Amino acid sequence: MSLTIKLQLASHLNLNHHHANKITHNTFSNYNPKIRPKPIYSSNPLIITTCKVKPRMQVTTVIKSSLIDPDGGALVDLLVPESQRGSKTLEAESLPKVQLTRIDLEWVHVIGEGWASPLKGFMREDEYLQSLHFNSLRMKDGSVVNMSLPIVLSIDDETKERIGSSSHVGLIGPDGDYVAILRSIEIYKHHKEERIARTWGTTAPGLPYVEEVITPAGNWLIGGDLELLKPIKYNDGLDNYRLSPKQLREEFDRREADAVFAFQLRNPVHNGHALLMNDTRKRLLEMGYKNPILLLHPLGGFTKADDVPLDVRMEQHSKVLEDGVLDPETTIVAIFPSPMHYAGPTEVQWHAKARINAGANFYIVGRDPAGMGHPTEKRDLYDPDHGKKVLSMAPGLEKLNILPFRVAAYDTKDNKMAFFDPTRSKDFLFISGTKMRAYAKSGENPPEGFMCPSGWKVLVKYYESLQVEEASQQPVLSA
Repeated sequence: MSLTIKLQLASHLNLNHHHANKITHNTFSNYNPKIRPKPIYSSNPLIITTCKVKPRMQVTTVIKSSLIDPDGGALVDLLVPESQRGSKTLEAESLPKVQLTRIDLEWVHVIGEGWASPLKGFMREDEYLQSLHFNSLRMKDGSVVNMSLPIVLSIDDETKERIGSSSHVGLIGPDGDYVAILRSIEIYKHHKEERIARTWGTTAPGLPYVEEVITPAGNWLIGGDLELLKPIKYNDGLDNYRLSPKQLREEFDRREADAVFAFQLRNPVHNGHALLMNDTRKRLLEMGYKNPILLLHPLGGFTKADDVPLDVRMEQHSKVLEDGVLDPETTIVAIFPSPMHYAGPTEVQWHAKARINAGANFYIVGRDPAGMGHPTEKRDLYDPDHGKKVLSMAPGLEKLNILPFRVAAYDTKDNKMAFFDPTRSKDFLFISGTKMRAYAKSGENPPEGFMCPSGWKVLVKYYESLQVEEASQQPVLSA
């Protein structure tokens, strides 16, 4: 995988210490692998570190960290104060109702916690058109923020008629509970074909998010200002990993991080990923940073059916930390709640923008980010280099700069993941995600050094369980 880093160059940062002498040693050489975090399902990721940090004084109510301002200058937090939740819930019960799907609820989560700052609700038509056509929103002061994906809520004809002339609606979650109020609403036409064509660059059948969300969606979109009645919880054993941008910024400050580099993934972590993340930290140290922190940030919303489920990925990530492949003292593991579009260069802008709002000033972007195979042809849907090129030109992301990385592959001579050396290309093996899944499904071990053994066992166990489930569903033929 060929990776690049996005470097925040905001003028408000204090960069004096970055001109210090370069640090040439790798601090991982001093890491003790016997110091391990507690199991992932029973620990709070905010306390996996054993290092001592000084508490910071709270001098302002504006939520920001010392590294980078959120889009719009202040982080959006739409959760109703606890003292008002009872009365607001009663109000929601009196309003016309809009039923949310699971993926709608994920978007409520995203908006409510400020991942999409400065967006304060589902998009009204002017915001939707700006996002769809310009990949950005223009603020009242004339500044531009990136917003490459439309964040919208659809309704059908019956719901539109039921809402009538009401200015506000109550949003009901998949479990039947009231989760939010949408105020000062605007209802407008849902032009599905245009939305699909402009977001994905194709209307070919087989796009996972389109088939799951847009095709069955209603013919209308409803926008408005969101009031979140309570924190979004999924009760799946992983809620303590769903850290909001506010929580992440507070933790970066608590650890006195002077650089935060985010790595998003929707696949298990192999040693090639780890090589790139560790090398990123080494480079940041050599640039003069003293305490770079890795935000390992797996996507936790909707993913396509053949992706490894979130709970399995999180368990696998836990093994990577327990085995010391990544340093738990300089790593924060958290879940990014956004659904996945598989919209390539359009979507990677959203991924980068959301991490800015979370307080990360570096963003690692890989080959063909947010991409997938063409649904009807045997080729990639997007050019694998376009994602990183688009990020360097995207409106609202001008403050970010790209540092290129070399390709990582499996070195058959040294039996480990290493940076690709074109002078001996025959010695390197490229193991794709498809190949990795094929290994796990067949029970065949990958080459030694590809992934930590305990992490690999998690994947094998998962695919074995799938095979058992599939076998149990086969019809029994009578003699």
